[in-house]
Amino acid sequence: MKLQFWSIGKPHEAYIKTGVDDFTARVNKYFPADWLIIPPPKNAAVLKDVELKKQEGKAVLASLQKEDVLILLDENGKQFSSPEVAGLLQQQANASTKRVVFLIGGAFGVDEEIKKRANIIWSLSKLVFPHMLIRLVVAEQIYRACTILRNEKYHHA
Repeated sequence: MKLQFWSIGKPHEAYIKTGVDDFTARVNKYFPADWLIIPPPKNAAVLKDVELKKQEGKAVLASLQKEDVLILLDENGKQFSSPEVAGLLQQQANASTKRVVFLIGGAFGVDEEIKKRANIIWSLSKLVFPHMLIRLVVAEQIYRACTILRNEKYHHA
């Protein structure tokens, strides 16, 4: 099973990149994992929020494969404990899922078509965070889930 982390927006800021790279390398010890940063449309600054989300959504849908499991990060999604996230990963591995995509939407969220396509909508918190910070938190939580699955010492319940 391959894990992909997708984020709509700018490349990782330097203060985030080190941590994201570190946790992504750690995840790679369990599952192949990498990042895809989807740039906003060239004319993003002049688009209304709804149109921007539609264009970003088209880019995401064009990159998704039919059999991909899409886990959308959204503040209105379901909250999971770290062991529950580990369970989600295990379920996908047991189902022989080829690719799990974790999607962090753009500044205004995602288009409804993306929400409809998502297999799981995951909220990290009721709080709103900068998208760059969410990249780091998601990478760390997936690493934590991997260590839970292997019963390693990183996670302390």
